[in-house]
Amino acid sequence: MKRIHMNSGLAITVLTLLLVSCSKILEEQPRHIFEPGFFQTERGVQGGLTSMYAHLRWIYGQPYYYNTLETGTDEYTYGQSADGNFHVMDHTGRGVIDAGNSRSDVIWGVCFNNINTASGVIQNAEAAGISAALIAEARFFRAFDYFLLVQTFGGVPLDLGAGELAFNTSATTTSVRNTVPEVYTKAIFPDLLIAIDDLPVVGRVTGGATKTLARLYLAKAYLTYAWWLENPNNIPTYPETPRIDPDGRDAQWYFQQAYDIATRAIDDPGPFALEETFYDLHVGGNDRNREMLLYADHTQESEFYNGTCINCFAGTDPGGNAAAWMVTWNYTEIRSAANPDGTGAVTAVDREAAQSLGRPWTRMAPTIGAIENTFADKTLDSRYDGTFATVYRGNWDKAGNTSPVLYNANDLPVSPGDPILTFLDDESEAANIVYPEGGSFPGKAYPNVGAGVLPGRSDFVITPRGIGRRVYPNLWKIGTYRTDNGNGLGQPNANLTRPFKIAKFSELYFVAAEAAVKGAATQGGKSARDLINVIRARAGKWRWHNNGNVEKIEDNSAAMVAATPATIDINYILAERSREYFGEGYRWFDLIRTQKWNELAGTYEICGPNFGDHTPQTFTRSIQPHLYLRPIPRDQIDALEMSFSEKQAYQNPGYNN
Repeated sequence: MKRIHMNSGLAITVLTLLLVSCSKILEEQPRHIFEPGFFQTERGVQGGLTSMYAHLRWIYGQPYYYNTLETGTDEYTYGQSADGNFHVMDHTGRGVIDAGNSRSDVIWGVCFNNINTASGVIQNAEAAGISAALIAEARFFRAFDYFLLVQTFGGVPLDLGAGELAFNTSATTTSVRNTVPEVYTKAIFPDLLIAIDDLPVVGRVTGGATKTLARLYLAKAYLTYAWWLENPNNIPTYPETPRIDPDGRDAQWYFQQAYDIATRAIDDPGPFALEETFYDLHVGGNDRNREMLLYADHTQESEFYNGTCINCFAGTDPGGNAAAWMVTWNYTEIRSAANPDGTGAVTAVDREAAQSLGRPWTRMAPTIGAIENTFADKTLDSRYDGTFATVYRGNWDKAGNTSPVLYNANDLPVSPGDPILTFLDDESEAANIVYPEGGSFPGKAYPNVGAGVLPGRSDFVITPRGIGRRVYPNLWKIGTYRTDNGNGLGQPNANLTRPFKIAKFSELYFVAAEAAVKGAATQGGKSARDLINVIRARAGKWRWHNNGNVEKIEDNSAAMVAATPATIDINYILAERSREYFGEGYRWFDLIRTQKWNELAGTYEICGPNFGDHTPQTFTRSIQPHLYLRPIPRDQIDALEMSFSEKQAYQNPGYNN
């Protein structure tokens, strides 16, 4: 896979966009560079602000970066077609992560470019007569990027060449890293506190920064820093520094602040609220819903506003959204038969620009534990059905095949729209399944992917313990969505044109609940269990059975709430977070924040990489303490004009430059 490097030299950004205030959308215009005088005009400040929203596309949906947030956790491992970018992230002996192959390099230059742009706006906007609300947007994004960087790399530079948090106008080839407490207390917390005061309740543009968004990120930052101060498993930090807050506050103070800020946002939500059902939250066409606080925007309507090509293959280009491809297996290898005796191979499920299908890459596969344990309840809880595509339906008619029927499992006929292959919910039928040796049954054209048969069923089946690195459920929730397919297959090889979700109103409940579990004093009706049950009650509401492709009006909220343990702990919250945000890029941060990575993801089960592999294997990860920080990208180290020993000292311990 092509690698994309961003060598910023910690200098100035190379992208700008301009705001059209009357239309409530962001009008984007390319610009080569930001000059000092550019930010001294209203138009320049607005252009800088708009670029901050655009830079999210270079991070979220970028497939290599997406891999760093999911592969190696209890949610995902590498898939059959994975290359070294994915193998090294799994920590199971398929390569070692270092400064040259860590794909966290994706965010380094992008974030520092944007931080410098934000500093330019903050430094110049007041003189240009810009409102405090607009300046607050820049403060939010500067804090947002520093928060992303400090979680990933540890302490990072606050001085990009012109002084701490000052706008820098020329590339610098030296750098000094600040400590973790300095990044939080000098940059992240102050910027977010001001942003909360000055941002509007309702965003000035669709998807714009708001008080609620800033409160979420301040609560998350407080929560993460509290864990860092507590350091329950003695994980090292870098640059080395005592885990002492500069203001003398302890971890408990910050846990309490996280709870208070999050619950304040819940009580004063502005225009935000939970969607009625989990299905509604993720169904294509409803991405800009009332629960979304921030997203990396894309659109099918305009290539210009999409940020990259709409109808051509460009999935690894900067600005594109191709994360869903990584977690999509090659379902197009499924075969049915043209003839009643099972002969005459026909592709029954063609590549289609549909949310449950899309372009296959088979780079990442869910673990058996995720399917079997995280989503143990697939009956009351709607989130499994609203997360995965588990039924693959015939669409040969859309590919131009006019055959009214094909022949499938047990030589039974199937029509377009019928299930061809189903991933079963549990192991209850496992003893009755007959799997082929290899891909297909002897003398038959099907199924070609090693799926089994059950008596009387026309669809091929695989149980949860039968999924492997090559055949597994797709991630429906972030899948392809388009409206220009007509009666055909559409453009399944093109970039996704739907927004990539970054921050949701629902996370406020999780942040407050986690802080409560860590000892924060709670309000009446907002204990950790109360807060989690708001999310679980929503999870019990069904409007549509996604994999059954039928309406399902069912409210299991009471049963979901009743099933919640009387006392919940951090492991329960992490399990609920996985059910709610599975595959959305949260998981690595959740595991390193709570220092539960090795405990929850140190081993996993999955079947092999060949068709017909249905015997689970257990893999053990070597998750060493230094892996809790990613390496500073080698390109950045190489660009520094410093001595060899200074470069070695700049790098996080445990990694090769």
